Amino acid sequence: MPQSPAFSNRLIEWQRRHGRHHLPWQVKNPYAVWLSEIMLQQTQVTTVLDYYPRFLNRFPDIERLANAAEDEVLSLWAGLGYYSRARNLHKAAKQVVEQFGGAFPQTRIELETLCGIGRSTAAAISAFAFNQRETILDGNVKRVLCRVYALDGNPQDKKFENQLWQLAESLLPSENSDMPDYTQGLMDLGATVCKRTKPFCHECPMSDICEAKKQNRIAELPRKKTAVEVHTLPLYWLVVRNQDNQILLHKRPAKGIWGGLYCVPCFENLADLYQYIQTLNLDSDGLNEQTAFTHRLTHRLLMITPFTADGRPSENISDGLWVAQEDLADYGLPKPLLNYLNQAQKSLF
Repeated sequence: MPQSPAFSNRLIEWQRRHGRHHLPWQVKNPYAVWLSEIMLQQTQVTTVLDYYPRFLNRFPDIERLANAAEDEVLSLWAGLGYYSRARNLHKAAKQVVEQFGGAFPQTRIELETLCGIGRSTAAAISAFAFNQRETILDGNVKRVLCRVYALDGNPQDKKFENQLWQLAESLLPSENSDMPDYTQGLMDLGATVCKRTKPFCHECPMSDICEAKKQNRIAELPRKKTAVEVHTLPLYWLVVRNQDNQILLHKRPAKGIWGGLYCVPCFENLADLYQYIQTLNLDSDGLNEQTAFTHRLTHRLLMITPFTADGRPSENISDGLWVAQEDLADYGLPKPLLNYLNQAQKSLF
């Protein structure tokens, strides 16, 4: 099988001619690179293009992010999902300030000590920001390698993954100055050409050396992971307002669905909801069930049933806060809740 420099030279030349060059995080600033890499984990580029500039505008440097309140960070992250990323981002910012004097570590090994940064993300930061010879190995790269070299194995097998790491390391270009283009090329090739379905093989710089193409195994490789069963989870929202037309919000636990965000009181069974309204001095007869709707998470399908309540709730609460409609966006609400409240504002209240 062809090794570096054949692979790396082809890829670098292709990226410089045909790759993506317009992305706002294609800079040498390690803070900006790190932010983009965390946002891009399991999230489409088009989505990140919307969130990235707003986040960077609010927190233009590592010190500003480290000194921010977690709620402020989460409010800007609302809608991106996988909220542990935002909490780890905040923790990692504090680590950089406290442990590294505000200067981003340059080596992959040191970067991996930061919260939320694994081997591939650390490699991307070190390659883009510091020209380090480190290889990434995300889903797109695995697909490219499996096809170009006709590697067939269980994607969930650790030995097979180690084999891919070793191959990826052997393909690195010899010049450190080529690392940003090479790394971006790996990302671009997998995202725009060597796609999971309907790849553009005629546009691929590896077309004539691709073993999967020669063996007519493009559709077969890489093998798909075993599908994770999607469980349906019922949730019941209590949407209640006080006499000042403010909505009651609770801060969600750090672990679990919408971790760390603010949400209306949320329950997994009706019994808990009915018990809770007693603490608000509301009568269960005044509960109004609204039309249920679904919201899909990665491995769960949420069946959400909102309830509104008639009557004047007690405002002496110890586990929540009252927030005006116009201030809701400042509290980092889950996207389905914010959408629901915006749609229901006129019809329900």
